[in-house]
Amino acid sequence: MYNSDREMHKATCADCKKECEVPFKPSEDRPVYCRDCFQKHRPPRRDRY
Repeated sequence: MYNSDREMHKATCADCKKECEVPFKPSEDRPVYCRDCFQKHRPPRRDRY
């Protein structure tokens, strides 16, 4: 999914506490979610039409 040239950073998911890798440097003041938990926190998509 991510470009292989992109630097990945290790993080711990704020929900399930699993180790994961993210394409940005995690910040202490914002939660980081693994792929599964991120889907749960994402707002529902609205249809454009």
